[in-house]
Amino acid sequence: MEYQYPFDIDWSTEEVIDVIAFFEAVERAYEKSISRDDLMNRYKRFKEIVPGKAQEKTICNEFEESSGYSAYRVVKKMKDVPESEHITMK
Repeated sequence: MEYQYPFDIDWSTEEVIDVIAFFEAVERAYEKSISRDDLMNRYKRFKEIVPGKAQEKTICNEFEESSGYSAYRVVKKMKDVPESEHITMK
């Protein structure tokens, strides 16, 4: 797929890389599967960079519009899955 990841121009290079890593984890949940622990770690880092709900919603909606993958649904499923399980959105 050809699309760009959303980011804020005020983020450092490391923060951009970490946000992209979170969105790549969302992609993996749709395309294959990802461990809950790996996704949780990436989501926690994402929330350190994007702590506000409004900004999170905006960025995740931009990602969903361009990719078709819902970060919201993946995170919701992550919260419902027991530790050490894998998440798949197939």
